[in-house]
Amino acid sequence: MKTRKELLAGLGGVWVALAMVAMGFISAQAQTAGGPMQVAAGWVGSWAASQQIPEPQNALPVQELQDATLREIVHLSVGGELVRVHVSNAFGLGPLHVTAVHIAVPVSPAAAKVDAATDHALTFNGRPDVTIPPGAEYISDPVAFHAAALSNLAVTLHVDQAPVRQTGHPGSHADSYVLNGDHVAEADLPGAKMVEHWYLLAGVDVATSSTPNAVVAFGDSITDGHGSTLNGNNRWPDDLAARLQANAATQNIGVLNEGIGGNRLLLSGLGPDALA
Repeated sequence: MKTRKELLAGLGGVWVALAMVAMGFISAQAQTAGGPMQVAAGWVGSWAASQQIPEPQNALPVQELQDATLREIVHLSVGGELVRVHVSNAFGLGPLHVTAVHIAVPVSPAAAKVDAATDHALTFNGRPDVTIPPGAEYISDPVAFHAAALSNLAVTLHVDQAPVRQTGHPGSHADSYVLNGDHVAEADLPGAKMVEHWYLLAGVDVATSSTPNAVVAFGDSITDGHGSTLNGNNRWPDDLAARLQANAATQNIGVLNEGIGGNRLLLSGLGPDALA
């Protein structure tokens, strides 16, 4: 019989926890062209990334985040007609002023260009900008937006001042784009620097008409996406999401990849430890 240590070694150091999380129905106020729209909605996470302090080689130079636009492309699991976005300053040492946030459908998971006809501005308590205190994560107001299951979503935000210590997720296995100046509403970002990381973006929720549930994939680099294809969205949690969407009985279940490459159970290092 194998010892516990041998079994763990055989798993390549993977520790994975799957949690079924039921999320209750709430009343949400969505922004439409004609103003706020009151709707009954069941919110469910469609995409997520664990936040950490980027290592020096994964952090952006301060000048590149000074008066900067970030466009980040994420792959949704479950779909819905209302969307809200989580913006994080979890590890910042000072307030983070985000002057604008937009969402749109990207023309490709591997390009900065978006479909301008799908561009929507987000608000925070009715305002286009938000100041997030250090250690906090804020959620945008809902916006009416057709988010198809297994589709890609571009989230574009502008910060006027570089964060006092960055918050992000280095192991994105997806390209993001950074460009000085406010280009949030622009369809393309010519001249943008391409980086394989996510910054300041923690989650995307959608509202569903059926009872919402989410599976949380919790683990290290194998869960995070080590070995997957850049911009291919073929991490194993992505494959799980596709299998759930292929069955009408499970199409209401979101999949949230909270893996961190190099993460450990008890001791912090590359990101907060699992117990934290």
